Amino acid sequence: MQGTPLEQEVARLLLSLRITVAVAESCTGGLICHRLTNIPGSSDYLEMGAVTYSNRSKIELLGVSEEIIKAHGAVSEQCVRAMALGVKRLAGAELGLSVSGIAGPTGGTSEKPVGTVHMALAWNQDVECHRYLFSGSRREIKQKASEQALVLIREHCRSI
Repeated sequence: MQGTPLEQEVARLLLSLRITVAVAESCTGGLICHRLTNIPGSSDYLEMGAVTYSNRSKIELLGVSEEIIKAHGAVSEQCVRAMALGVKRLAGAELGLSVSGIAGPTGGTSEKPVGTVHMALAWNQDVECHRYLFSGSRREIKQKASEQALVLIREHCRSI
């Protein structure tokens, strides 16, 4: 679908498959949901979006265990896996998408530099996790992360 915005393609796929999605965002700050809701009729496929920026919100709202945060940090495969399953359960959606990362310009470490982003997509009891290292400004990292998150949904829908 060349020339069609990614979010429009994702909307078409979700609608045609009658699949709903719930999104838990940290470093993207609501940008993924913003993009999904730019398409008219998005209430037919977007169950909910939660900006769970703090560790407390990840724990209290999504059910991420404190042990995961202490042992692995909020920017980890373990955390986004729990976030994706938590938002999926909370919303009663077929898909749960989560994103957590370090958008910068501060906050990075040698182990997790600025631009490190973890994402997870949950369906049924399966979870697909990915780690990315994006470059650029804070705004560019958020944009790249939101783009990749929509790609994850698109590719999952295409595989069904």
